[in-house]
Amino acid sequence: MNRVDVKSKFLGEDFLLQSEAAEHLYRNYAEGAPIIDFHNHLSPKDIAENRQFKNLTEIWLEGDHYKWRAMRSNGVDEKYCTGNASPQEKFQKWAETVPATMRNPLYHWTHMELKSYFGVERVLDGRSAAGIYEECTALLQTNDFRVQALLTKMKAEVVCTTDDPCDDLAYHAAFAKSAPTQSGSKLKMCPTFRPDKAYGFDDPASYVKYVGQLSKVTDIEINSLPALLRAMEKRVDYFNVHGCRASDHGLEVLPYAELSAGDADKLFASVLKGSALTPDEITALRSTVLTYLCRLYHAKGWVQQFHLGALRNNNTRMRKRLGADTGFDSIGDFSQSRSMAKFFDRLDVDDQLAKTIIYNLNPADNELFATMTGNFNDGSIPGKIQWGSGWWFLDQKDGMEKQMNTLSNMGLLSRFVGMVTDSRSFLSFPRHEYFRRILCNLVGRDIDSGELPDDIGLAGNMVSDICYRNAKKYFGF
Repeated sequence: MNRVDVKSKFLGEDFLLQSEAAEHLYRNYAEGAPIIDFHNHLSPKDIAENRQFKNLTEIWLEGDHYKWRAMRSNGVDEKYCTGNASPQEKFQKWAETVPATMRNPLYHWTHMELKSYFGVERVLDGRSAAGIYEECTALLQTNDFRVQALLTKMKAEVVCTTDDPCDDLAYHAAFAKSAPTQSGSKLKMCPTFRPDKAYGFDDPASYVKYVGQLSKVTDIEINSLPALLRAMEKRVDYFNVHGCRASDHGLEVLPYAELSAGDADKLFASVLKGSALTPDEITALRSTVLTYLCRLYHAKGWVQQFHLGALRNNNTRMRKRLGADTGFDSIGDFSQSRSMAKFFDRLDVDDQLAKTIIYNLNPADNELFATMTGNFNDGSIPGKIQWGSGWWFLDQKDGMEKQMNTLSNMGLLSRFVGMVTDSRSFLSFPRHEYFRRILCNLVGRDIDSGELPDDIGLAGNMVSDICYRNAKKYFGF
């Protein structure tokens, strides 16, 4: 029975669930499923050391560019975002901004996080800020609100952090030994291989410094392209021993170019000398290195992830002041299809295309990404090539619905590996609940309209797969 004509309480039990079918699917198939968060930017150090946050500002606003962008848009001075204002002052300014975020996903996430972690059901605004700050800060001083307990509370079963090839993974190793005694849970933390700096040829000075770091870590003198590739293979082996199951790459587009080994060596030698390459040369050399890495991933049985389409660090003045990745990025309008198809085909022709997830940031490319996966699904496993969940600017209700509707129209929603937090915040895991409610509402709506059979067990099995089982099988956890 449809419930859209019944007034609902804000964040009530039926939040986002507009029918009895949707509620049934959520309660019985989605709500209790564990979480496999296979892409996030959580701190391995904080997890391994079971960090205890000093106050609500520290756990909630530290590094959260989503909130910073909203605060800036609301006219809040930078000292309250990334500056030297006190924790109480920063939280007060965020609380005063919250009412202005109505109909932005931040409004939902903020109140879901307060409710899910702290049991706070009051609306956050400038008037309620001080009381909520004191109440939550006091809870954070207890052992039940240390990092591992917070993850356990959200039923997180696996978290996959994002790690540079030069990382020694010491925190992952320490956590693997200590987690059972520290938290009493089965929580697993796995590294993810993120080698973007290894092909950052657009900034020769920074690249030369990075190569020096990589040389030291691998004990390989990187004076040629073959030496770089040997060093990267050594780090892939190291990550694999430490439980890595996936790589991740943040790119505007997947680079594709034909380049001979000799020409690639010459271009790499130029970069090592500090010389600037042309955009076409950068693409060609990047394509060479990335293709080599992807063949390694296939050999290891890893999943490779590509986050595509972000136009990053657009504000020169603020980048000079605050550094990169501080909230001045946007959706880009890059041409994606031809180079993506050629890049995947070059790997597939030798049957060396690993399990792959592509994440799209430009909604204009939704159908493109959905149909691209079908080009390289070869029947070897269900859903080998995945179109990932709504990402960054699209991980909101409308973006998630469009992604799932498009995937349903042009692929198999039933084989979808579901949601990730893609977050630096330990309070971000209610985003899985948000996704699950939206998924159940979509499916419940189709049952009510007669577009799907009135068979809750059939639909519920698909919901359970998308929320948990598909990812568990896909990554081999």
